[in-house]
Amino acid sequence: MKKVELINVSKSYDKQVNVISSINVTIEPGEFFVLVGPSGCGKSTMLRMIAGLEEITEGTLKIGDRVANDLPASRRDLSMVFQNYALYPHLTVQQNITFGLDVKRMKKEEQRAKAKEVAEMLGLTEYLGRKPRELSGGQRQRVALARAIVGETPICLMDEPLSNLDAKLRAHMRSEIRRLQRKLGITMIYVTHDQVEAMTMGDRIMILHEGKIQQVGKPIDIYNYPANPFVATFIGSPPMNLAPATFDKKTNELNVANQIKVSVQTDDLELGEGQNITVGVRPEHLQPVTSNDDIKEQFEVEVTNVEILGNETVFSFQMGESEWMAKWSGQWHIEIGDQLPVKLSYDSFSIFDSASGQLMKKAVDHGHYASQSGVSP
Repeated sequence: MKKVELINVSKSYDKQVNVISSINVTIEPGEFFVLVGPSGCGKSTMLRMIAGLEEITEGTLKIGDRVANDLPASRRDLSMVFQNYALYPHLTVQQNITFGLDVKRMKKEEQRAKAKEVAEMLGLTEYLGRKPRELSGGQRQRVALARAIVGETPICLMDEPLSNLDAKLRAHMRSEIRRLQRKLGITMIYVTHDQVEAMTMGDRIMILHEGKIQQVGKPIDIYNYPANPFVATFIGSPPMNLAPATFDKKTNELNVANQIKVSVQTDDLELGEGQNITVGVRPEHLQPVTSNDDIKEQFEVEVTNVEILGNETVFSFQMGESEWMAKWSGQWHIEIGDQLPVKLSYDSFSIFDSASGQLMKKAVDHGHYASQSGVSP
């Protein structure tokens, strides 16, 4: 296993505008590290710089303890899985899997043994004699994955490998790739624009936007404590609801979108009179009202859209100039135009400085914890 370290790494094609700016991150040995962000944010460029397919304009790339800036791709001791599979159509599955081993001048008998071992691991044994055109999309993706791992390189790079698959197969391949990475103990760097893939697969994730790091951390920590409004709305489905707010020092209340007022329940937050802030709340933290709830935490909304998904119900309503969404567990018989009472606790707020976007207040962790004796209430 090897670590990968990027120190002040930047990339520019015209020596004027950076598409990647001052990236500093260490990817630990054996870690499943996910680069996620919208299209054009620089994540694939960053992966290609690690692979040796793009030159680094500024900064230092270290693979293991060795500076790799000037190392050719063939000497970086890593493998890569591309979005389009990149299989050779005239070769069989077995020949595609062992193609890289020919370059290493491995004996044919040993190549066949390794191909058979990897094929069994990925459920490809019965397809070894077929050509890529005879395979489904998922099977082709497995062949590309088999070719990447058969050489037993300590680092594997993946560039949006599941984007061409349907939703069901994508979910299956997510768990398969994660299981395989754990079994082999390799360092995996995975690029995706899909925040669900990032949340479910990564030990840690790095969110990029316009070539700059927005946040690095464990998926659940980023979900609970987003560093800025961009991260808050990028991670989560539905995304975090955001609205402008001001602080009234006399009443000790937040005026949210000139529509609702919420009492500030702590002195830890330093806010000035009339200070412009942005408040955020996850859709699942907008709860239905019960008879025991504090009336001060309630407000009424008019439903503008409803999605009943079987195990949960998502509905929308207007909050100032923004449309907010609430997510309630179970099936709720809600119609567009209904007036609903909704509960919102101050504890559920994430608060950001409107000017800098910096997180000023974290939401309270509403997660449940399992103990050895069972699941806590």
